[in-house]
Amino acid sequence: MPRDDRTTEANASTMLRDRKTGSVSEGVRNLHPVYLDRALNAEAWDVDGNRYIDFIGGIGVLTVGHRHPVVMERVAKQCDRFTHSCFNALPHEPYVAVTDWLAANCPIEGPAKSMLTNSGAEAMENALKLARAFTGRTGVIAFEGGFHGRTLATLALTGKTKPYKTGLGPLPGPVWHLPYPCPETGISVEDGMAALAKLFAVSADPASVGAIVIEPVQGEGGFRACDREFLIELRAFCDANGMVLIADEIQSGFARTGKMFAMEHAGVAPDILVMGKGIGGGFPLAAITGAKDVMSALAPGGLGGTYSGNPVACAAATGVFDVLRDEKILLRAKQLGEKYATHIAWLRDLPGGHVIGNMRGIGAMRAFEIIADDGTPSAKRLQTLLQRARANGLLLMPSGEHANVVRLLAPLTIPFDQVDEAFAIIGKLLPELAGIAD
Repeated sequence: MPRDDRTTEANASTMLRDRKTGSVSEGVRNLHPVYLDRALNAEAWDVDGNRYIDFIGGIGVLTVGHRHPVVMERVAKQCDRFTHSCFNALPHEPYVAVTDWLAANCPIEGPAKSMLTNSGAEAMENALKLARAFTGRTGVIAFEGGFHGRTLATLALTGKTKPYKTGLGPLPGPVWHLPYPCPETGISVEDGMAALAKLFAVSADPASVGAIVIEPVQGEGGFRACDREFLIELRAFCDANGMVLIADEIQSGFARTGKMFAMEHAGVAPDILVMGKGIGGGFPLAAITGAKDVMSALAPGGLGGTYSGNPVACAAATGVFDVLRDEKILLRAKQLGEKYATHIAWLRDLPGGHVIGNMRGIGAMRAFEIIADDGTPSAKRLQTLLQRARANGLLLMPSGEHANVVRLLAPLTIPFDQVDEAFAIIGKLLPELAGIAD
């Protein structure tokens, strides 16, 4: 549990915050004023010695936990051999080991090819390049509430203005945003397809649109799972209109939803699958995997990057792949999701439990709403929960259109007794949250 000296004036965290203020851009926001010192699996300790249960997991990066021994062993062995080679100039086996795995495991119809990048945003940028090259079209359709990155092109796709787009002026386009069909938005499959038809009747020529980009489960949007039938309809629509379907699984991929990729819940194969976060076990790595003809649309040299597919990060990924298989992480994600559901139901029965709203998501990609007494979203209560949970040794992550949704992004390898401990902390705080008036 946290130490009593958490607020000591001269503690290490305070000194680091002072240094940060002097040298880090104000555009870089920190959710929690916690400076990590060390971590293992789902536990983390800050520079003042306080221990936390980590339900942030690097915002979904640490699928197999902090410093999984298999991942760390692969990294150490690779570091003993060489730490970098730009794959475009001098290729290496770790890169090919990752692309081999992706070709065998990604839900792509027919032969699949891949490229590796440093981040999810970079992967999405390259997916857009390939879609343009393959179709000869520049237009893109994305969805409200979606998040695809902070680079200029990915910001154009992201379906949220503040804080990401504020003050930036025109972004690369053309991009059109449509409603996202899911229970939380109240948008049906019929509504979604009608919005698509209206777009083409009023604003866009179908012959100018090269790609439709969608998260099968929105991350930043609050773990809203897209209606499966809508994904099936999108696949058919893209086929009929010569468009590329791009699935953004940067947060939902690698077993988080109980399947390796969330698109598998709908039985839909995208033309391009965009991945990141959980692939590298904490090391910077992302990827795009797609149909052979789409991935070959650019001439040699059209794809790549200096650090893309760094051999150490690739070695880490091979460790992640083995852990996913050997520790039956797909099954564990389903079990963890069931445990989350049981705990959230338990919270509702506690004093103050009326502040707990609906649960969202699939598998272990779960979230729950914090609501006001009248059932409306309560960002104020959520912010209090974040602060008080942190003071009690639990790190939580917000999301959602109204900033009132708690994402559960603990490693899928978290011991179940630590899940129990985390929810006990939340349960203890409910009466305090219930006493806050919006």
